[in-house]
Amino acid sequence: MDSTDFCSLFPRERILKALPPVWPESLMARIRETLSSRKSKVVVLDDDPTGTQTVYDIPVITEWSVASLRRELQAAGPGFYILTNSRSLTPAETEQLHWELGKNLLEAAQSYSGRGKTPDLCVISRSDSTLRGHFPLEINILAAALGSPDVVFLVPFFAEGNRLTIDNVHYLGQGQYLVPTGATPFAQDPVFGYKSWNLREWIVEKSQGTIGGERIASISLDDIRRGGPDRVFGIIRTLPRGTFCIVNAADGRDLEVFTLAVLRAEAEGRRFLFRSAASFVAVRLGLQPRPPLPPEELVDAGTRAGGLVICGSYVPMSSQQLEALLSQGSVHAIEFDVKEFAKTHSADEYIAKIVQDVRNHLAAGGHVVVYTSRQYVGEPDTQQSLVMGRRIAWALAQIVRNLGIRPRFLVAKGGITSSDVATKGLGVTRAIVRGQALPGVPVWELDESSLYPGLRYIVFPGNVGGPDALACLVEGLISAKTNGNR
Repeated sequence: MDSTDFCSLFPRERILKALPPVWPESLMARIRETLSSRKSKVVVLDDDPTGTQTVYDIPVITEWSVASLRRELQAAGPGFYILTNSRSLTPAETEQLHWELGKNLLEAAQSYSGRGKTPDLCVISRSDSTLRGHFPLEINILAAALGSPDVVFLVPFFAEGNRLTIDNVHYLGQGQYLVPTGATPFAQDPVFGYKSWNLREWIVEKSQGTIGGERIASISLDDIRRGGPDRVFGIIRTLPRGTFCIVNAADGRDLEVFTLAVLRAEAEGRRFLFRSAASFVAVRLGLQPRPPLPPEELVDAGTRAGGLVICGSYVPMSSQQLEALLSQGSVHAIEFDVKEFAKTHSADEYIAKIVQDVRNHLAAGGHVVVYTSRQYVGEPDTQQSLVMGRRIAWALAQIVRNLGIRPRFLVAKGGITSSDVATKGLGVTRAIVRGQALPGVPVWELDESSLYPGLRYIVFPGNVGGPDALACLVEGLISAKTNGNR
């Protein structure tokens, strides 16, 4: 059976029409009212920078000392992100990181109590909407460091990326079809691959059987859409301690119903951890959707240099988007040859040659894309694949760090790539998420401690957007009018 025949088994329209109608009223006003009456903070642990793709006017920090965490807890606003970049780490490194972060967060919250009531913490482990990442490891370590929650909720729905969860199956929308993520290339990831379609089976698979079926529950779309917040609240109250609960959702309104029920349960003293994609974060923060930022707000009017795109993502969608960008001929293309880099004895020399090429074109007002060769050079062993991926991301970050010229715009394609460009290339310790360049594509404003203060840094996930999304974004940035500084 070819891919077309396979897709035809899951027609989007027919599947969605069979569902109950969405809850008839928006609940965002009630969510915001509830949040305003509580002293609470949402803390999002993001395993790569793309998790900021649904929020705006929210800080993101890249280090988690007790002092930094205390400052963010004391600051105005409903919450903040912590960039862990753990998807690029080994399991052992991930475990150590989350133990340290969890302990520091607990200490920061407890020390804050001397200035008043300890803030209620809602901790969200944000990961990939196609189910890649260190699960359940990150959740287990957080639970050990912060104290075991009553329930862990799995909320992979991601509206901006067309990821829907229906009858405990997580789907990726592809045109007029819905394809189970377990049948997509994402499930073949060399590091985080999986076989299960059904999320109950996926939890058992990823936990290697340590989380049995008896500990797994779900909240159905019938519960959400026919029963509303009252029914969902009733379900949550009765979930046994230690339960992993799947949350089905096929519309943003479904998350509103779930979130309001969660807030009611938290008010009764129930404690939860969340493993989610980005859509739930925005609803839990009480943020109404905003349209994407115009290109004029994404470019730097204070430089005559050209713009730069760094593309390190290998997922098939990224390769399609890169091909569309290159075909337009509006950017100078520089290939980062992964095979050559892997065997070179002088990484610094190889990087320096690319830096000089990029610098020359930017200084002349030209626009540049640096992209990794499309054939992935990795090893069958998971750990070696991670090591190679991290080495490549580090090299791409060094290109940005050594430029010596402020680009008119900067786009980083791929989660691990954008994280290293931010932290190791741009020196970011804190930024503010200003919104999105495209649906699901976040924009950070860099703080004063970074290499280019005030730069709007565009974090383009590898698996978001259609084939022309990157090309359209870059063309908009190139043609953007800049009449003075923002």
